[in-house]
Amino acid sequence: MRPTVHDIAAAAGVSLATVDRVLNQRPGVRGVTRDKVEAAIREIGYVRDVAAANLAKGRTYPLVFIVPASDNSFMHGLNAEVRAAVARSPVERTDIRTVEVPAFDPAALVAVLDQLGEERPAGIALVATDSPDVREAVDRLVQSGIPVVTVVSDLTGSLRYHYAGVDNIAAGRTAARLLGRFLGGAKGDIAVLAGSMLVRDHRERLEGFASLIAEEFPDLTVLPVIEGRDDPDMAHMLVADALAKRDAIIGVYSLGAGNRGLIRALKDKAADRRLTVVAHELTAHTRAALLDGTIDAILNQDAGHEVRSAIRVLKAKADGLSVIDAQERIRLDIFLKDNLP
Repeated sequence: MRPTVHDIAAAAGVSLATVDRVLNQRPGVRGVTRDKVEAAIREIGYVRDVAAANLAKGRTYPLVFIVPASDNSFMHGLNAEVRAAVARSPVERTDIRTVEVPAFDPAALVAVLDQLGEERPAGIALVATDSPDVREAVDRLVQSGIPVVTVVSDLTGSLRYHYAGVDNIAAGRTAARLLGRFLGGAKGDIAVLAGSMLVRDHRERLEGFASLIAEEFPDLTVLPVIEGRDDPDMAHMLVADALAKRDAIIGVYSLGAGNRGLIRALKDKAADRRLTVVAHELTAHTRAALLDGTIDAILNQDAGHEVRSAIRVLKAKADGLSVIDAQERIRLDIFLKDNLP
């Protein structure tokens, strides 16, 4: 049997109340008595179940999710998963709220992070815009005792506690291999649509994609990236313009979330030629495009898993518990029209 507080009290020759004060680091215990209790804890191998103690106390965890205010289907889906977590709050003992910030706006994100530093929630999860100012704001929070988890897009080099998202370099390389194999040795140009190079997930996907194309498909030329700001109308305009000007484009990689605009451009401007297209995120729009052949493959991350992972990690950090790495690994799914869920 696991040692209990009763065993500690007996071994130290003190009352249960004294053991409770020592475990919870409350005053009112003489130094010599505290030393006896701590020695008894070590000797009998007592390990406190912090999560159970917090459950008994009815502790709740105030958590904040910071997400971009963006009109794209993936972020709508991410928001829906956070709302689902809010609905589960009474069971999971969380108190979750969402703060929206303008997409790809480091200054706005820093302002929100600094404000939350004054409010002092139990933890913060955010879709990170990668900039020195954001990194410094996150570091200030962590140094003040507020854990931070990045979701979807990471902030490497910061003191953030955990990243809940896919390996984006591997995702870009996977997209390149699919596109290269689908094209079967053809020679031509590849158009790349991103949201913004201000976010690390887009930069890493592009890095992985371009490196594998150069290594294994030298007859394919990756064109300068098109930044559509994850805005459907802007993505439509920019992709349509690229297709109109360059007949040599034979493939498209959409590494961001402007897929509604991409799909419109493909149907408007590419009806007279066959393009091979790989995109990210399974939504109602990309599902339909897979089924009708406009898109050939979708790489997908599970937004629900990312939200649930961020919550588990922040609660574990608040309780002083370790994270189970295998449980928190976010996988990358590959969907064709034949294996849609």
